[in-house]
Amino acid sequence: MKEMNNTLPKYTDTVIIGAGLGGLAMGIGMQKKGLNDYIIIEKSTEVGGTWRDNSYPGCACDVQSHLYSYSFTNKSDWTKRYAPWNEIQQYILDTVAEYNVRPNIRFGLEVNSAEFDEKSAIWTVGTADGQTVQCRYFVLATGPLHVPQIPNIPGLDKFKGKVMHSAQWDHDYDLKGKKVASIGTGGSAIQYVPEIAPDVEQIDVYQRTAAWVIPRDERPYSKASKWVFNKFPSLRRLYRSRLYFTNEMRVWPIFNPAIAKAVEFFAKRFINLQVKDPQVRAKLTPDYTIGCKRILISNKWYKTFNRKNVGLVTDGISEIRENSIVDKNGVERECDTIILGTGFIVDPRGYMDKFNLKGLPGHDILEDWKDGAEAYLGNTVTGYPNMFELVGPNSGLGHNSIIFMIEAQVHYILECMKEAKNRGVDYLNVKKTAQDQFNEEIQERIKGSVWTSGCSSWYQQSDGKNFVLWPYSTLEFWKRNKSVVTAHYDWVKVDAATKGNKVTAAKANKAEAVA
Repeated sequence: MKEMNNTLPKYTDTVIIGAGLGGLAMGIGMQKKGLNDYIIIEKSTEVGGTWRDNSYPGCACDVQSHLYSYSFTNKSDWTKRYAPWNEIQQYILDTVAEYNVRPNIRFGLEVNSAEFDEKSAIWTVGTADGQTVQCRYFVLATGPLHVPQIPNIPGLDKFKGKVMHSAQWDHDYDLKGKKVASIGTGGSAIQYVPEIAPDVEQIDVYQRTAAWVIPRDERPYSKASKWVFNKFPSLRRLYRSRLYFTNEMRVWPIFNPAIAKAVEFFAKRFINLQVKDPQVRAKLTPDYTIGCKRILISNKWYKTFNRKNVGLVTDGISEIRENSIVDKNGVERECDTIILGTGFIVDPRGYMDKFNLKGLPGHDILEDWKDGAEAYLGNTVTGYPNMFELVGPNSGLGHNSIIFMIEAQVHYILECMKEAKNRGVDYLNVKKTAQDQFNEEIQERIKGSVWTSGCSSWYQQSDGKNFVLWPYSTLEFWKRNKSVVTAHYDWVKVDAATKGNKVTAAKANKAEAVA
């Protein structure tokens, strides 16, 4: 067990929240620019984020290994095309060691407040244990997939058996011979259900909406290919580029539902070939356009329903009793274990509901986002100077590697910092007009896409607004993040006397703490 540092300094130039792939990319990006006065605050006891928390059987990435990795590292020995969770987590640990990021991380601290002082241009960031740190720049790299979604099902709290969420898997609990109920058929369930089905006595899969699942090109990398990638990094980069552009082609069905309908033909053929029972096959076939919800990939999911000990329940859940689940038709099924494959709270208004975040006077994030989360380029939010986000509103993806997006955002944030330094200003604040125009453009672009073709998904808030996804190519995102449109920001220098007193005091406190 590595020794943890959980003491905050009094002042640091930049505070980054979250030590997942986003926060670590930000820290490494700063180091590459010689900006070493930063800390990363992590609520857990280790780095990794999603890949630290999700360790359920069969957990793996649905983006190819050589693409789901940083462009600035040269890992040549991925074991297979789609890496399992533990290999990705080890890659993250190795990257942290390679760039010596760990000394800048403060573990076991949950940030619950951040407030900007207009007079000094300083953020004060607070944690649940009562510590505070002051900083100039504040970066939210918490990601949207870290707070498990626990369904509000009557009786769940009264169930006497084992209950666990897929992101909180209990590896000490033996599933062999158990009667299991799996709730949900999203990205996690399609991976763990096929893995545990051979061991359990019975598993009933409770499906609310069928998912489109396509084949997975699952191949191990040979010793020869690993050797080539290691000896000739340029060939690995070329291979990575090929993977990128292949994935990028998936964007066309998203914006052209007619093309998506053509893709459905082959997806339905896959279901027909995999599932023997016509009634089960019908229940597993979605009734919405492919791509409207997240497309999943698996070679095992559909075949699992050919097993005699696997049932598919589509009648909804009425209640959970002490040792059973009752569906809405009144059918009661016994179970020893309930596994919640119900995903995460992705709406910031949900997972930030206890986070006291205040910007310029009159700006409280939960109030500003009461009608929905919005940002400019997914990076900055008007009214919150010198605050940046990674994978903020409408910067998520449904077709390519999110790490590509993160690296584009890190570059943009560093460009903002450089511009502020060159101008000699204390803070930048995106103009409301720029943010509004950007979001109007984004929502207009989403109209007519497959995402608005009639389904409901975790991409949307309750009123149907898509606040998650970037509705263009990733190349377009990279282009827009390459440089800062300075006219879209206010560049502000605060009163020197007021700033001087507060900043000097903060830095003096830091020096005193170091001494």
